[in-house]
Amino acid sequence: MNWNVVSAIWRREIRSYFASPSAYIVLSVFLLITGWFFTLNLFKENLAHMRSIFDILPFLLVIFAPAISMRLISEERKSGTLELLVTMPVRDFDVILGKFLAAYTLFAVALLFTLVYPFTIMTLGDAEVGGIVAGYIALFLLGGSYLAVGILGSALTENQIVAFILSFALCAVLAILVFAAIIVPAPVADVVQYLSSTYHFSNISRGVVDTRDVIYFLSLIFVSLLLASRAMNQRKFL
Repeated sequence: MNWNVVSAIWRREIRSYFASPSAYIVLSVFLLITGWFFTLNLFKENLAHMRSIFDILPFLLVIFAPAISMRLISEERKSGTLELLVTMPVRDFDVILGKFLAAYTLFAVALLFTLVYPFTIMTLGDAEVGGIVAGYIALFLLGGSYLAVGILGSALTENQIVAFILSFALCAVLAILVFAAIIVPAPVADVVQYLSSTYHFSNISRGVVDTRDVIYFLSLIFVSLLLASRAMNQRKFL
């Protein structure tokens, strides 16, 4: 792995994000929705906690992660710059990793802005700091997983809309598998439940940071990025 290449791709994508309105639109909509749910509990229901954010964000990320990542490969393929990029002495995985880290950085910025919510809670009364920290760890891992899946979807097509639909479908399946585990036979239920991202997110957000849950998310990220690099390699000369 060439970290100089990864860093160069990362810087290029970060500049591309913030040179266009897309990053600002995504961040604004993300913060408006999370802010609405937070203030709804705070002022209407008189509840000062982060549970509403941690409950809704896993499902919002099913939409927002594909929206962030859908253009990363498909746009390059459509514009013809992917062919120029892959003719350079760089590994496909380095390119994919650089783009993933750029998308992850944008997501981290979005999460950083939401820190105003727990700080608000702390000023109003006692806050479960451990639970809040665990919730953010869970969100960070879940967001990275969905972004990696989104890059895989982007690597499979040159159409951004198709890439978004593919990524959304894959993330949605991972999210709702936990509900499917209720209706399948017992021997299969454990396997289906383990494959669900919502199941592992719930475990961590409750304050139990188990290595099995962390390994699940890291494995999902790695496998998705590896498959994306393979897809880009197979289609780059098409």
